Amino acid sequence: MDSMSKDYPEDYHEKTTSLAGQRSLALANKLSGVLSVSYADTEIRDALRLLDLKNIQNTPEFRRSIRSDLQKDVIECNSSIVQEFGQVAEQLKRVGSIISSLNACCDAMRRQVDAARQENVPILDEVSPLLKDKEDLEKKKQLLVAFNKRFVLPEDDLTVLTSTSEAMNAEFFAVLDRTKQIHADCQVLLGSENQRLGLELMEQSSRQLNNGYQKLHRWIQKELKALDLENPQINAFIRRSLRTLAERPALFENCLDSFSEARKHVLTDGFYNALTGSSANGDPTLKPIEFHAHDALRYTGDILAWAHSATVSERESLESLFISEGDEIAKGIRAGRQSEPWSALDGESFDGRKALYSLVNRNMTGVARALRQRIEQAVQGQDDPLTIYKIANLVSFYRVTLTTLLDPDSFVVEALSSLEEVALRHFAALQSDQTATIQAELTHAPPELSVPDALEEALTQVKALMKSYESSLVPVESREDNFKPILLQTLKPVLESCDRVAKDLEAPAADIFLLNCYNSARSTLQSFDFAQWLIDRIDQVVASSTTNLIDYQQAFFLHVSGLHPLLTALTPLTLSDDQDLLQIPHLAPFQPAALLDASQTLDDFLPSALIDALENLKQMNNTRLAGDVTSEAAGRFCTDFEFLETKLAAVDDVLAARGELGESGTDDADHVNQKDRGCQDRVNDQQGDKIDWVPLRSYYPRTSGEIRVLLS
Repeated sequence: MDSMSKDYPEDYHEKTTSLAGQRSLALANKLSGVLSVSYADTEIRDALRLLDLKNIQNTPEFRRSIRSDLQKDVIECNSSIVQEFGQVAEQLKRVGSIISSLNACCDAMRRQVDAARQENVPILDEVSPLLKDKEDLEKKKQLLVAFNKRFVLPEDDLTVLTSTSEAMNAEFFAVLDRTKQIHADCQVLLGSENQRLGLELMEQSSRQLNNGYQKLHRWIQKELKALDLENPQINAFIRRSLRTLAERPALFENCLDSFSEARKHVLTDGFYNALTGSSANGDPTLKPIEFHAHDALRYTGDILAWAHSATVSERESLESLFISEGDEIAKGIRAGRQSEPWSALDGESFDGRKALYSLVNRNMTGVARALRQRIEQAVQGQDDPLTIYKIANLVSFYRVTLTTLLDPDSFVVEALSSLEEVALRHFAALQSDQTATIQAELTHAPPELSVPDALEEALTQVKALMKSYESSLVPVESREDNFKPILLQTLKPVLESCDRVAKDLEAPAADIFLLNCYNSARSTLQSFDFAQWLIDRIDQVVASSTTNLIDYQQAFFLHVSGLHPLLTALTPLTLSDDQDLLQIPHLAPFQPAALLDASQTLDDFLPSALIDALENLKQMNNTRLAGDVTSEAAGRFCTDFEFLETKLAAVDDVLAARGELGESGTDDADHVNQKDRGCQDRVNDQQGDKIDWVPLRSYYPRTSGEIRVLLS
């Protein structure tokens, strides 16, 4: 071993050790590099994928040859790529030669074009203005086409607009709208420097519009005149035509006038047909209104009912035009006034409801005249005031009703107002004559003081008049004032005649007669609130007469009972102190004999007092009022008796206080009554000159309580 070691150089071991260390370090680096490579690396994945395609088997032989095999594959791939790029290079050479030839051809063509341009320069200089002119002509042509389309109507449209042989349809309105648009657009042309074209086109469009509106006007007139009386409905096309015609206010108004005139004749003929019972269809069930001409009230009612029905039908047929289409018509009329400031219509804004009232009013003018004539004849031919007044109320009812359908100043309403005035004047004249006749008959009261027949007749008539007036449409607040003249004409003069008759009667007959008359009148009027003013006056007369009867009955009680002389004797005395009271025993009616007679008269009167008093009022129709009057008079009599009783008791108290009252007044009274009723009411004490008075109440013993019980 030593010998072998001596054969190597000295640093052999060191180098060997160093090489081994380097190899192990390289291997470690390789291993670290292999281990540090991530499978997520795309190159590693691609390499592994290629190795997988090689169908590698992990064998020693394969591991030794894998490197050489892979290098061989790389060399083969590179060789194939080089071959393919060689073919590409050859093709690029051929393309380059082709491009060179094309460039040469283009250069030749360029030279030829330049030569041709040099030759054609004079020709192009001549053609350029022509091309520019052509372009200008094309623009003008397009402008002319657009201008004609905007401002000129085609011949076909012009024929539709103006020719009367062309039917009215939607196309007419389309052409008319276009013509109006052309007319409006012409205002733009008037803003240019040259206004001639705008003026000519505006004049032409205005002429075309006028011709179109004239055609529309004639067609509407024809259609409106052909409307049926029984069903005068305006269809949608006519409504549209009228809305359009409203843009020419003069034509629109003329059209309405023509329509109104035609409808006036139709309605007037219909009214006369209703009067005579003739109709276009020959309906045999239609009865003529004049069949009831003998009954003025029914005749008038039938005429007014027909007029009301015709007015309602006429209004309903035109309402759809002037109410539902009123805004459109108003717009058209405003536009027409702007284009025609000289229009026949006034400057007020269009009111559809007012126009409706006006048209219906004009349509009913003929009917109003005929209606007024017929009803006025019926009124003049009547002599019964009640019938005339019922006719007046009937006319008033329809007048108020039609006022809600028409304007208050319409012909129909004015005719009814005039008829109402005529009827009321005729009624006033007849009633004045009738009232004068009744007053001439009412010269004296009936023997039994009952209500006179003349007053009964007047009350019956007034009641009928008030029932008729109650059914009228007069406002509640003015009912009393409106009916007051009727009561002043019919009832008040008769009641005044009753007052004059009562002045010739004695009491209590005068007041009984007035109460019978006025109570009968009150019972007739009390059911009607609009006669309250006369009821109040009647109540005043009734209250006055009732008071008079109460006074009469009270006087009857006082005289028949014998109480009147006693109260009359006390009247001059004030009875305010004892001296006045002491004068009472010295008065003649208060002497014992007189008091005894008065007491006996009172006793005889009391049992039949009420019956005797009621006998005075037996002619009163209102027995309850007679009983109340008698009861009130009896109450006053009891008050008077209580006053007398109080004064007699006061006299006795004063005499007792003075010691001048005897103790045996009753016995002395009986003695006087039996022996001498005319002697002094006193007892003389023989032992002295002192006089003892007998109590007055012993001669007049009745009490007020007893009186009230007996007279209750």
